[in-house]
Amino acid sequence: MAANIALARRLAWSPGTGLREENEHGLPLLAADSWLVADGEVRALDRHRSRFARACAERGGLDPRTFDGFWADVVAALPRQGDWFPRVELVRGERPRLGLLLRPAPARGTRIRVLCWDGPDPRRHPRVKGPDLSALAEVRERAIRSGADDALLTTDDGVLTESTTSALLWWEGDDLCVPPPDLDVLPSVTAGLIVEHARELGVAVRHRRATPSRLDGRETWLVNALHGIRVVTEWVGAPVRAGAGQRAPQWRARLDALRRPLPW
Repeated sequence: MAANIALARRLAWSPGTGLREENEHGLPLLAADSWLVADGEVRALDRHRSRFARACAERGGLDPRTFDGFWADVVAALPRQGDWFPRVELVRGERPRLGLLLRPAPARGTRIRVLCWDGPDPRRHPRVKGPDLSALAEVRERAIRSGADDALLTTDDGVLTESTTSALLWWEGDDLCVPPPDLDVLPSVTAGLIVEHARELGVAVRHRRATPSRLDGRETWLVNALHGIRVVTEWVGAPVRAGAGQRAPQWRARLDALRRPLPW
């Protein structure tokens, strides 16, 4: 991971000069988005673009034509070989400024151990990716120190929402379940793809409010753009049994089939 950090490049963007090396670090994030680039292929890049464009308009009042120019330069700068996990950013300076963090992809996995976070929800902007990343990283680090890989956030009455890095999905019989839309969760691109494909296949998709006990013995996934689908294999510190990940391999293959080459 240290090697990946050393290889990362931070680029600032302006309409006149495009992307250039950035020396100023640590500016507050107004919005961000990230995705996996694997040998020049990306899954649902248009959806990441749309989500980030909305966040930039809401958080920075960015003009659509300015955003279009930025996005074209970002796509042109993405490597076509190797595995990368770029992050586009809108940061707060004297005025909102766009940039690109170009970084190698970290190791990816298919399994995950989770801790149910019993502290306060650290998010202040739960439906926008970016502003809360530092606070969420602190919660995740505390989960790691407890023997987990990530922390699941809950409402005040104990309903699971999402993890610090991923969307939550699970299976009840043949039904795919997701948290209801009235809960404060980030609109996940990867979860959206899975739900959309499930409906195309005739799989019933249910909105359910779930406490940890409801997921006892059930196949439970945490999903995001980097890892795709990870099966929850352990509920650290909770009397909840992890369900078998029988469906996950087939659904991973379906997600992989959605990758498309970047334009040259």
